[in-house]
Amino acid sequence: MSSAPSFEQLIDSMTLEVWHNMRRAVETGRWPDGRTVSGEQRELCLQAVIAWEVRNLPEEERTGYLPQHCKSEADQDAAEQPVSLQPARGATPGAAGVADPRTAAKESAGKQGEH
Repeated sequence: MSSAPSFEQLIDSMTLEVWHNMRRAVETGRWPDGRTVSGEQRELCLQAVIAWEVRNLPEEERTGYLPQHCKSEADQDAAEQPVSLQPARGATPGAAGVADPRTAAKESAGKQGEH
């Protein structure tokens, strides 16, 4: 009597094409032939995809990879740099339909006095 292959054996026998098809099925909810992936199939495919990636891909290429440190954490001791906001060169105040609030307030006050 032959027994069914174990999960580990199935992962070991997966090809790149099978991995790609399973990953796509998890992402889209459809098999390559267009059939819908059931919830149970999606769960099992995701487990297989992750297990295959652990054995065959570097950590930074695996599904769900997040870098361990972000630059901001590494630079915590660096002094804060002030930011100076200035209009872009050639831009005029109130350009592109955005009114300068100081000018808009003066114009509004002037118009009210005209009535």
